[in-house]
Amino acid sequence: MAVQLPRIHFFEINDESWFPSFLREKVQACLTLLWIKSFPPFQSSSPAKLVANTLQSLLGPSIKDYTFIDFCSGAGGPTPQFEREINKALELKSIHKYHEQNKRHTPTARRRRDVNSPIENGNGALTPSSTDTSVDFILTDIFPHIPSWRLACSQSPHLHYVPEPIDASAAPPDLHSKIHRSTPLPHRKPFRLFSLSFHHFDDPLARAVLKDTLLTSSGFAIFELQSRNLGSLFTVLLLGPLLWGVSWYYFWGDWVHLFWSYVFPVAPSIVVLDGLVSCLRTRTRAEILKLMDEVEGVPEDWRVGWRFESGSRRHTWPCGEATWFVGIKDK
Repeated sequence: MAVQLPRIHFFEINDESWFPSFLREKVQACLTLLWIKSFPPFQSSSPAKLVANTLQSLLGPSIKDYTFIDFCSGAGGPTPQFEREINKALELKSIHKYHEQNKRHTPTARRRRDVNSPIENGNGALTPSSTDTSVDFILTDIFPHIPSWRLACSQSPHLHYVPEPIDASAAPPDLHSKIHRSTPLPHRKPFRLFSLSFHHFDDPLARAVLKDTLLTSSGFAIFELQSRNLGSLFTVLLLGPLLWGVSWYYFWGDWVHLFWSYVFPVAPSIVVLDGLVSCLRTRTRAEILKLMDEVEGVPEDWRVGWRFESGSRRHTWPCGEATWFVGIKDK
């Protein structure tokens, strides 16, 4: 078992108001790359795919009961990948169900088309016949990244964004109505996502975010790609050489990014320095539960109907691990 280091809430350079916004964008681009790409042989899949699979496993069939609202989305991060992976899996399950029904060879089975059954499109491909087979994701941030979000959302009808600033500690109750979309979303329960973001909150702000979450949502998930141990610190140190080796390929044509990666390697350096601080900021299950117990303004029996799960999975060999803390309101 890895030795747990003490939690220290140092500042992260990329969070500071004095850090130039154009450099912040380059750092966020690096973080998104590390989320959505895999680098064999050290990774068998991208961290985003691993987290999406974990979320599906934890929620099971009930995943279709939720609309997922990502807080502190930055430039988009892993959320567009979550949407693709989860909806792809739901579509494949729907197609499998369709084929299983057709195997029965009865007139009733061949005629039946319930709301979850796929139909053929003009090209003969099977597609879901209803939005009930897909789930929606919403990007939010206190500093909206409209151009990046608009581009990401243009690639999927199930990815949306709120164009106005959203404070995770005081989210508006009508958040669904504020998305950039001409038609309303299906009415589903809100499920909050905090992907590599919860460690940014100091204790007072974390309590405020948890209070708002407990009072207004039906579930939430805190995902981190690091822990407070030496293995995570070692993994973060390797990100510098990794970014130095691959940035020219993934960011070819973005000469400003390459300048700040190779001539003056600010972007990869900030990723490493802030990553080390992130390790020391990351909370354990017990620490998150303690914060919730300290929240004021919620019913004393707030835990009734909630269940909590936590765990970790290795995303990078030999010692990079993703951790999660998930709360689900069953009643």
